[in-house]
Amino acid sequence: MADFSPFAGIRYQGASTELAALVAPPYDVVDEDQRAALEAADEHNAVRLILPRDASVEGDRYARAADTFAEWRASGVLAADPAPRFYAYRMEFTDPHGARRHTRGVLGELKLPEPGDDDVLPHERTLPKAKSDRLALLRAMRVNVDPIWGLTLGSGLTALLERAEPLAACVDPEGVRHEIAAVDDPGTIAAIRSVVGGAPLVLADGHHRFETALNYRNELRSAGIAPGGADAIMTFVVELADDELCIEPIHRLIDAPSGTDVRAQIADVFDVRDAGANTPEGVDALEASMRAEHGLGLVDLRGLALAVPNADARTAALAGEHPAVAATDTAVIEALVVPRLPDATWQYRHDAQGVAALVDKRVATAAILCSPVSVALTRAAAVDRVRMPQKTTFFWPKPRTGMVFRTLD
Repeated sequence: MADFSPFAGIRYQGASTELAALVAPPYDVVDEDQRAALEAADEHNAVRLILPRDASVEGDRYARAADTFAEWRASGVLAADPAPRFYAYRMEFTDPHGARRHTRGVLGELKLPEPGDDDVLPHERTLPKAKSDRLALLRAMRVNVDPIWGLTLGSGLTALLERAEPLAACVDPEGVRHEIAAVDDPGTIAAIRSVVGGAPLVLADGHHRFETALNYRNELRSAGIAPGGADAIMTFVVELADDELCIEPIHRLIDAPSGTDVRAQIADVFDVRDAGANTPEGVDALEASMRAEHGLGLVDLRGLALAVPNADARTAALAGEHPAVAATDTAVIEALVVPRLPDATWQYRHDAQGVAALVDKRVATAAILCSPVSVALTRAAAVDRVRMPQKTTFFWPKPRTGMVFRTLD
């Protein structure tokens, strides 16, 4: 099973009230405007590590990130904790439906599996994606700058974190409160290791960073170099439980050739019903109809529509899938929509209102809106060790980059 251990983290020093200006979202959700705003917020913001800019020579940004990290340590901006520990991490937030929620988990280092091991189970099929950028950063810095996210099928983890000693906290621009706390008690550390190591661990977020870490570990071994700290990766582990997870859908933006009528293209396998104008209120109403009638949402230049799949067509197309997979909107899209739009290209976003606005602005031809996957379905797939379709779940909120770093040295 999974080998999960404490580590001596490297953290920003000073009052926690300053932390909001120092931390950043994960690198893959930061757009250029956000990047500039984070850089302006503080000269030591973590975005300078995860998305470094070239200095004067093209291609030197990774070395620059490594130098920046070393400079911050030398000047006391960052400092290592004196001994290995686990870090309890809590996020408090209001979910998209207005309910107050929380996510509680623990940061530690997860040993990377050997070929053939199934200690860590992928949660989704992954899209091909160049990993050279993150690999170059890892080679240069030898630091895990942000954690991947794992879900444990074990029980009792959350209760073990209740007595953790708070270290720092901040509130992000979306109103999410992030708190990190120390777990130093040897008995609690042993209990956390036992819970996480005693059940399968499902990789929820960070598939590509996980694969990059494996590639780097294997690269070192091929060169005859002992991997040391590169044999593990910083991981945020949360119980796979309703109380601890907020799972949002990932919607599809479609770019198709001029004149493509998405409604007509899918009409043979969907009952497509007009749902009114593309307005914020209309999108909210459409999402409610999608959940009630198990349909997809369609946004195009004509407005909004509800697309309910033909039951026989859906059953036939998904007959070979695991029931938990077949129940997802993303499986329906892969089986019934994608083949009918062979010349389309696809992008992925989790904000329904933002997606609808992009169609209205003609940035995209159309969009398909999805309903969220339940924790129960996520657990069912995990227990049977099957992967969800690509880009099915968006776990929100995300831990902030910079709450703690893990060095490989």
